[in-house]
Amino acid sequence: MAEKFNRLRAWTEQGNVSIPQLFLKYYKDLKMTDDEALILIHLLSFHSEGIDFPTPSDLSQRLQINDNEVSMKLQRLMQKGFLEITQGVDANGKLTEKFSIYPLWQRILDQLEMTSMSNEKVEQKNEEGEIFSIFEQEFGRLLSPMELETISMWLDTDHHSPAIIKAALKEAVLAGKISLRYIDRILFEWKKKNITSIKQVEKHSEQFHKNIKPVMNEKQIKNDNTQKVSFYNWLEERE
Repeated sequence: MAEKFNRLRAWTEQGNVSIPQLFLKYYKDLKMTDDEALILIHLLSFHSEGIDFPTPSDLSQRLQINDNEVSMKLQRLMQKGFLEITQGVDANGKLTEKFSIYPLWQRILDQLEMTSMSNEKVEQKNEEGEIFSIFEQEFGRLLSPMELETISMWLDTDHHSPAIIKAALKEAVLAGKISLRYIDRILFEWKKKNITSIKQVEKHSEQFHKNIKPVMNEKQIKNDNTQKVSFYNWLEERE
């Protein structure tokens, strides 16, 4: 029994090979075969043992493929841009070579960026699709083909973001002037003034109301404590 526990202790104290989860998650997306992935895992294992440049024979002893097959797969990994051989000088001034998996990590980061961009595009498309529904809700009817084309042009030709278009619609609703012509003028003026974010829209609106506040205080409605709220008439903007 004691000998059994001694063997168990020896196994557990052998050390672990660290394999990033992102590698296991994305190597298939990078068009890497299972055999190629396994060779890279063994290269990591050799590296943890202080062996940076194992031979094909060293690798084949741990795999169910021969030396020639290992050599071919190593070359393929380098051709695919997952592996490279780097040179250095050791403490004794001797030239050394080692396998570097740095290109693989760079490829995984590139894949992550591409995936993130894809997700952003999907989200943007969903937001663009919602725009048409929001306009129909505010208009209380289905949009005409010409109205659909106008909104599509705001998105595809003028490159207004869905958030900016929704902000312009809100501006028109608050002003009581719900029309595509009025909204188009708002978007035109915002683009001319380089207003491209909701924060800039809020700042512009705040500045407008701040400028008209003294005028509003002088125009109290008789026998009423409420004040008229003024809105910017975008159709009166001039070039």
